[in-house]
This record gives sequence, C-alpha cells and structure tokens, in this order.
Amino acid sequence: MTKLMTAKQRGDFFDCLHQAYPNPKCELKWTNTWELIVAIILSAQTTDKNVNLRTPALFQAADTPQKTLALGEEKVKSYLTSVNYYNNKTRAIMALAEILHKQYHDKMPDDFETLLTLPGIGRKTASVFLNVAYNAPYIGVDTHVFRLVHRLGICTGKTPEEVQDKLQKIVPEKYKSSVALALVLLGRYICTAKKLKCNECPMYHVCCSDEKQELK
Repeated sequence: MTKLMTAKQRGDFFDCLHQAYPNPKCELKWTNTWELIVAIILSAQTTDKNVNLRTPALFQAADTPQKTLALGEEKVKSYLTSVNYYNNKTRAIMALAEILHKQYHDKMPDDFETLLTLPGIGRKTASVFLNVAYNAPYIGVDTHVFRLVHRLGICTGKTPEEVQDKLQKIVPEKYKSSVALALVLLGRYICTAKKLKCNECPMYHVCCSDEKQELK
C-alpha cells in the first residue's frame, strides 16, 4: 500500500494538479440546475458518457420538475432503460420533482443541508451538485476520487464519506472548488483503474504511488 503523503508532498501535489487542470469541467451535459441534478443522480454506477447519450431526449421533453411530473414515471423511464438501475433512479427523480414543484416552486435549493433532505440526494450528490452548479467548495467523492486518493497516498478512508471529510480538511481552500473535478479527469483519462498512463501524466514528478511506472 502506498505510504501517505507528507503535508509538503500534498501541497506540491495540489499545486501541480491545479496547474494541470486550472479550470476543470464536469462532463455531464446540462443547461439548468434541474437537468444537472437529474444527470448526477443518473450517473451513479454508470459513466457520464452513457448518461449524456440518454438525457438529451429526456431534457428536450422535460427540462423542469413540473414538466417531468407531467411526462409521468413510465414515460421518463422509457428514456432511461439503458442506464444502470433506471427503475430506482426514475423513482427518485419523480419523487424529487414532486417535492421541488410543490414546495420549492420548481427551483433547486442551493443549501447543502436542505439538499440532503430531498429524495435521491446524499452527501456525494449534494456536494457534486453545489460544486458544479455554483463552484462551491464541496468535494464530491466518486469512484475516481476514492480510488486516486488511496493509490496516490493523499489520504485514506473506508467510505467515500470518510474520504470527503478528510479532503475537506487537507485540501487548501483555494483549490476546494476545483480539486474533485480535476481528480476525476486525472482518474478517467490518465491514472485509470486498468492502465496507468505514467508517460502522459502531468503529475508524474509529484506522484508518490507504489504503482508508479518508470518512464519509457
């Protein structure tokens, strides 16, 4: 197992990560906050690419909670049949749409604690939503982030929630709004689960992983 980075090593790593990804973007496609939260809910245990293939037609038909309710659960589900766990995700989306329409005038709350009270929204989803929608300093821990922090020795944690709590403490304030998205891009395209691309990695000189490969 990779040894944990020292505070100095972490600082160098986060500086380098920001230089490599100064303005990282979420790859889910959305045009308003309702579309964003739906896309985030759908992205659990599947790829952003798969979600992006399925949501344009859905969003064209229903881009607000009210329109989603009017469309109905079975019709919404018909757009999402190739998304993992689409039945459960559709039910969560419909329940969320109903509450937002009745209690929030079709508007997504922008408060973390309020978001946690809504159907289909846990800590990761709320953090990703606020981070992507408002550039808020919340660090959502998805599979890429969870894998990389352990592989690189940034921190440890048995659950995404534990890792999130640690990252919120150790990531410099100036990087909190960008670090999760940057780690996702690094993990998705360079430091991948199946194949390390060390020759292409902008973080190579600050990498402390035991899996680090010799440059060719």
